[in-house]
Amino acid sequence: MKKLNNDLILRVLAGEKVQRTPVWIMRQAGRYLPEYMAVRAHHDFLTMCKTPELASEVTIQPVDIVGVDAAIIFSDILVLPEAMGMNLVVEEGKGGPRFTNPIKDKAAVSVLHDADPASDLRYVTDAIRLTVERLKGRVPLIGFCGSPWTMLAYMVEGKGGEFVHARAMLYEEPSLAHQLLDMLARNAASYLRAQHEAGADLVQVFDTWAGVLSPALYEEFSLRYIRQIADALRTDVPVIVFSKGANHSLEKIASTGASAVGVDWTVGIKEAAARVGAVVQGNLDPAVLFARPEVIEAEAKKVLGAAPEGRHIFNLGHGIMPGTPVSNVRKLVETVQNWKAR
Repeated sequence: MKKLNNDLILRVLAGEKVQRTPVWIMRQAGRYLPEYMAVRAHHDFLTMCKTPELASEVTIQPVDIVGVDAAIIFSDILVLPEAMGMNLVVEEGKGGPRFTNPIKDKAAVSVLHDADPASDLRYVTDAIRLTVERLKGRVPLIGFCGSPWTMLAYMVEGKGGEFVHARAMLYEEPSLAHQLLDMLARNAASYLRAQHEAGADLVQVFDTWAGVLSPALYEEFSLRYIRQIADALRTDVPVIVFSKGANHSLEKIASTGASAVGVDWTVGIKEAAARVGAVVQGNLDPAVLFARPEVIEAEAKKVLGAAPEGRHIFNLGHGIMPGTPVSNVRKLVETVQNWKAR
């Protein structure tokens, strides 16, 4: 196990005493940073994901620039479905990532294959190794993947949106959905383990589109497969589960054995922590970062004051938005890091 100068997040996840609340920010390596945009001006998004030197560079930028307590490897949740046989396209200004071969039937599922992280996703594990080397133990490195449901949603729909076709599949062809979800869960667990073995200290499962499902569908088609991933990793890899919009199921998310449960801003952190009963991550509204510095400080302190001491990782309730002033992000990080526990 590598020695870290700042291991606050890992100590919180292990239930150990910490001197302050750690903070990192979802999408912290991205379009709000001029330094990121300077790199992006010369390379398309997928090239950055698939070039370890570039991915490592932008992964470390927010550690240097805003001082967060962890880095998260620069990548995308859809590189795993791509490695399994989907054709991923990311075109600037055209509505986000999309698959040109969306899944319509059983035949489309049958041509997918298990991804080998050592070959099909080596650019990710190489980026992790390089980032660990460059970080020199300053902060932990987070690996991640999408939840099986969120990946399926894109794979069936072909792009983002309301995921009508993906949701319809759950009603019309549930057995096919389960077949694909099981395959995705197996591959996600293998992928996350490979990230951990390459040097990621912890991992997060992003269930970004949990909120489009009813509680019953969420439990059957999302939570079941998140639990499968957590079961495969629980012995030696800390796992954070973030199911955006699934506040109806916080207790069930915690029951997966996840090391921490991430929550969005539509539930109070005190309520979430009480229901989870373990470590909770979140949950400042990303829009707060467009407010005045004194408002940012006040709102951050509300979250800190309501969160359980020693069982909280500060984060936003979703990813940081493009156009967020960097000075405001610094203000947030400084506020959290200067907060004195009760």
